[in-house]
Amino acid sequence: MTTTFLNHELKAFWRSKNTGKSIAIRVIMGVLILYLLINMLVLGFFLNEILKKVFPHDDVVVSFCGIILLYFLVDLFMRLQLQELPTLRVQPYLQLPVKRNSLVRYLALTALFSVFNLWPFILFVPFIVRIIASDSGSLAALAFIVSLAGLTIFNNYFALYLKRKSNLNGWIFLIAAALIIIAGLGDFYWHFYSIRKISYLFFGHLIGHPVLALIPVGLGVIMYYLNFAYLKQNLYLEELGSRKAAKYKSSTEYPLLSRFGSVGDLAANEIKLILRNKRSRSALIMGLFFMFYGLIFYTNHIYGEGWKVFVGMFMTGIFIINYGQFMFSWQASHFDGLLVNKINFTDFLKAKYLLFTIVSTGFFLLTTPYVYFGWRVLLIHFVMFLWNIGVNTTMVLFFANRNYKRIDLSKGAAFNWEGVSGNQWILSLPLLVTPYIIYGPFALLGHADAGIAILGITGAVFILTRGFWIKQLEADFYTKRYKIAEGFRNK
Repeated sequence: MTTTFLNHELKAFWRSKNTGKSIAIRVIMGVLILYLLINMLVLGFFLNEILKKVFPHDDVVVSFCGIILLYFLVDLFMRLQLQELPTLRVQPYLQLPVKRNSLVRYLALTALFSVFNLWPFILFVPFIVRIIASDSGSLAALAFIVSLAGLTIFNNYFALYLKRKSNLNGWIFLIAAALIIIAGLGDFYWHFYSIRKISYLFFGHLIGHPVLALIPVGLGVIMYYLNFAYLKQNLYLEELGSRKAAKYKSSTEYPLLSRFGSVGDLAANEIKLILRNKRSRSALIMGLFFMFYGLIFYTNHIYGEGWKVFVGMFMTGIFIINYGQFMFSWQASHFDGLLVNKINFTDFLKAKYLLFTIVSTGFFLLTTPYVYFGWRVLLIHFVMFLWNIGVNTTMVLFFANRNYKRIDLSKGAAFNWEGVSGNQWILSLPLLVTPYIIYGPFALLGHADAGIAILGITGAVFILTRGFWIKQLEADFYTKRYKIAEGFRNK
């Protein structure tokens, strides 16, 4: 059956109306991947020299054993971000009398055809052959290669397992990514432990005890069967749907959002959209990474207060900028349904405001530790938080009425430029420049406090007059809704 599935995949590809575009994209991606593989191969051949320079006081084999676990930790994080799920390809067979095991085996087989599974061998095998084999013998070198294969299989299926679970509950992805980041911080920032020492504890002993290579292989096999069992149990769409209905509460039952009625319901649905789709979820994750942005500017005294305004706006409003520049495009696949539904568009806009307010409030709270650099920093963050949820949110929704590029949420986030156009650049400029139009003249005249105060007052005024701006945005939307819908239909 596996060969039949592959044959059908090829036929579907060549018969698709977008075959030419798909081939062009695949050629470009193939050239890029080939370039990266060549660079990785060169890096692998000179790995011993690199290790000598990076760890001059350690034996090169000790250094090598210490970085393997670090590599696979980074590899797992990258897989969570970039590795695609081979799930949609078998959906047409779910209603046919095809054995579950055949479908699951096909999914498992196609999951192995990932470029991530090549990286460790291209990077580490040259070192193993040149150094480990010559110093410790071919048996030890073989043990290292087998261990690499086991850990690669483990990471491959563990990442897929987490991504499939996160399709039902987006928090699983965020928790997994946070745990990996915390594991790295625990070593390199807090110094609670050393991942390099833990790695050497295993791989250092692997040289003298090659049988230990069976442990990574065993972990890989266990993760394969765990992934296999999960897929087999949740293969059919109706079973998956019934599990989701039984497990998750309706959006109006969220404690924070239930009090907002239909507006809260719409906001909750959009939160689910963000957490369950890779492209939209990446906007949230990128915002969390930018919470460390202040460390670049606040620890260097050459940056003046004008930069604090920028950093405060950027950290508390990065989600508004990243997610908002594609506003309405996130609903492109069902936008026609929204137009004919009984949804009040005023509530629809209010839900957008509510979403941005909730997320920006969370980001502002995450920036409060920067009070370490002074209470004025926290004050500027709060002022720019008001600016973001008042002015920038309104500007984003204004430009949303002029965005006609669709986004297909079924596609991955990696190297995906769908929906990107010159409008995004045009949108970013006023969002970043407008605060300085107000603050800049006061700062140049030596009245920076007055500039900060007017920014805060302007943001507060926009928040208090939000009802007026919603009516203006709604009227503007009704003049452009059919043009937006037509643009979203163009695939």
